[in-house]
Amino acid sequence: MKNDKLGLFDHVWVLRIVSLILAILLFVYVTGSKSSDTRQSSQNGQNSALMANKTETLKIPLEVESNSEKYVVTGYPQYVKIKITGPSALVTTTANTQNFKVTADLTNLGVGKHEVRLKASGLNKELSYSINPAKIKVNIQSRNTATVPVEVRLSSKSLNDGYRVGTPKAALEKVQITGAKSEVQQVAKVIAYVNVPKNTQSTLHRTVTLQAINEAGQTMNVVIMPNTVSVTVPISQTASNSKDSSSTSDASSTDTQSSTVSDADSESSSSSKRSSAGSSVGSQVNNSSVSASENSTK
Repeated sequence: MKNDKLGLFDHVWVLRIVSLILAILLFVYVTGSKSSDTRQSSQNGQNSALMANKTETLKIPLEVESNSEKYVVTGYPQYVKIKITGPSALVTTTANTQNFKVTADLTNLGVGKHEVRLKASGLNKELSYSINPAKIKVNIQSRNTATVPVEVRLSSKSLNDGYRVGTPKAALEKVQITGAKSEVQQVAKVIAYVNVPKNTQSTLHRTVTLQAINEAGQTMNVVIMPNTVSVTVPISQTASNSKDSSSTSDASSTDTQSSTVSDADSESSSSSKRSSAGSSVGSQVNNSSVSASENSTK
């Protein structure tokens, strides 16, 4: 005998719907797993890139630590190279900020020539470094100060015709120089060099930079205080040019006086003519009066 009652899963449509739902769930699960794996792989790649080592070479100024009030240090390079190695992100940040320094410590050294090892400070502990050069040679000398005269030198003393250059004068006769004893002792004078254009026609006033030189004319490595000075260069007219100007002025004055005298003579002549005419008229009037008197008497 057949059972007329069918179970839920005995219906074809029910089975189809359940199969579809299972397929969708399986698809979602597989897709989500792949996305998660992709994200994980990307993060791992980024972390690997950040943690990977990197090397970079930088050029930075060298700082010398010494007793600058007592000594003068010469012979060291102005810049050195440093190669840093470490995590990529840390190396990049250090290279961009350069918040570290390379120094030569001379604080415990005295006068003479020395070789010292350079050191870097301020670098992260995860970074390793090497400095080129690793050692430098320096010359430490006693600091010396002296007072030397200032001499003015002109680029030219020849001007256009009619003008001449006078004796230049600096606002300061002497200045103070400071530096290594060996350098200071070689300084012969301090020069104020002034450029005088050939077409100059009036006194020059210039502020120029001073230079310390030795007997051979070579510039010495010293500090000059003050390092500039005001210079006055007198420019005047020559005697012949002054005479020409004076002659021109006198001639003009003579012409003016001649014109004045001529005008006066002309005026005097006119006055004489007017006086003569007046006298003639008066004479005629008197004669007429005399004639009339004689007629009346008769």
